[in-house]
Amino acid sequence: MAEENVKPVAKAEEKSAVIASAAKQSTEKPMDRHDDKSSRDDNAKSTAPAAARNGEAPKRKFGSATNFSSENMAARGERGSRGGREDRGRGDNKRGDRRGGRNGRGDKPAEEKVFEEQTIAIDRVSRTVKGGRRLRFKALVVVGDKKSRVGVGVSKGRDVQQAIEKATDVAKKNLINIPLQGTTIPHEVEIKFGGAHVLLKPAAPGTGIIAGGVVRAMIGTTGISNLLSKSLGSTNKVNIAYATIKALQSLVPRDEWLNAEKPKAKKTPVKETAKPAQTKEAK
Repeated sequence: MAEENVKPVAKAEEKSAVIASAAKQSTEKPMDRHDDKSSRDDNAKSTAPAAARNGEAPKRKFGSATNFSSENMAARGERGSRGGREDRGRGDNKRGDRRGGRNGRGDKPAEEKVFEEQTIAIDRVSRTVKGGRRLRFKALVVVGDKKSRVGVGVSKGRDVQQAIEKATDVAKKNLINIPLQGTTIPHEVEIKFGGAHVLLKPAAPGTGIIAGGVVRAMIGTTGISNLLSKSLGSTNKVNIAYATIKALQSLVPRDEWLNAEKPKAKKTPVKETAKPAQTKEAK
């Protein structure tokens, strides 16, 4: 009977203890956000390396080669294995010598231009096709060597650059030689081409190039520095250019004129052979 009375008493004590603990938990305040943050900071402090907690730079776990603390950087500077940015091969400059220097870049020297190119006119032309209009560009270019050769080219292209390049190639293929008389032309010439009418006259030294528009641009690429000219008739630039080329091509040097004085050939004196002396007996 005594043992049976002890068991109910123990159960009652356990129930009372459980009720008391539950009441105690309900009376406590819930954890605030700030408390949660402070607890996280405490956990982070506990997990941080010892060097960081003492105020020093933390050491990485990947090895001393990637550690950028002040001590390791000083040690790397003392070793000088790779050197600073300023000392990396600037003294020998082997790379620059091998490639021809920083400015050279190993490029070939630029070739001197033999011909001077002058773009006289650029026009936009259109062609009507089945789908609509097709726009293209026409370029008029003159090429000369500042001496006695000059040429004119006209060509079309999809863009301006292509038209100029094609016209330049055409002009270089159709070069003519001009017979010069000093710094001017040998004689007066008048040529018609289409509706254009061009007159060219020789001029005295110091006159300069008296011309306008297309004729001036063309004569400027040659070795002529004294000339009188007049453009009559049409103002079409292409026709004027072709008329000027035809006029320069029709010039005749003074040596080939019909009434030109030919230089007299110097006669070489003929040496007379000494005749044998006749004796009196022969007489």
